[in-house]
Amino acid sequence: MLDFTQNINVLSNKTTTGIAAGKAVEDCIVQLQKTKEKIRIVFAAAPSQDSMLNYLTQSKIIDWRKIEAFHMDEYIGLAPGSPQLFSSYLEDNLFSKVPLNKNTINVNNDVPSEIIRYTNLLEEGPIDIVCLGIGENGHLAFNDPHVADFNDAEIVKVVELDDACRIQQVNDGCFESFEKVPEKAITLTIPTLLKGTHLFCVVLGAKKSEAVKNALTEPLSTSCPASILTTHADCNYYFDKAAYKGIESLENA
Repeated sequence: MLDFTQNINVLSNKTTTGIAAGKAVEDCIVQLQKTKEKIRIVFAAAPSQDSMLNYLTQSKIIDWRKIEAFHMDEYIGLAPGSPQLFSSYLEDNLFSKVPLNKNTINVNNDVPSEIIRYTNLLEEGPIDIVCLGIGENGHLAFNDPHVADFNDAEIVKVVELDDACRIQQVNDGCFESFEKVPEKAITLTIPTLLKGTHLFCVVLGAKKSEAVKNALTEPLSTSCPASILTTHADCNYYFDKAAYKGIESLENA
């Protein structure tokens, strides 16, 4: 059984957590670019990634021309260019700041055709790095508990978002109300995410503490999809104290 606990990092606040994760991702990229002409990275799009992405875009030692970027999920039903689109978030926080090669999910295309297109892009080579988070309901990307499948045969799929997931989008300040959060999205599946060689998981805030506790201490189950991360050979966790408080209460019991 893997001892994932050695990969857990707990920092004092959101900013220091993101910086620590950013330094680790930067180090990983720098090592990979010594031997690889192309480094393929999947990026999450969420407020939890702000500080990490800010650190990475200021790096002086990453050769961004070697980076091929993907993003892991996208809403269906929003107008093109909507600020709530994850492609918009990554454009603002990453893609517009560094000269990388980007592959975004385009939900303006016919959805079945877009899934085929994006699947083909992902399968062109290995995924070296995945930068991800954990949802309030324990989801990975948009693999909410009711649709999560640890043995999913699909690479990319359409999912319906559960209420907890949609409420989180309001809590994160991405939407004004529950009703405005789309009901469906395109997401990379859990096996696709786990194929990444190096995973960097950033989780922030007290609202995530229950999901963190369940992911790290409860039996492996799709009721908390993030629990599958404990089986990965190189998943590195970065929590602020608020997100980790559920674990600390167990350790101090």
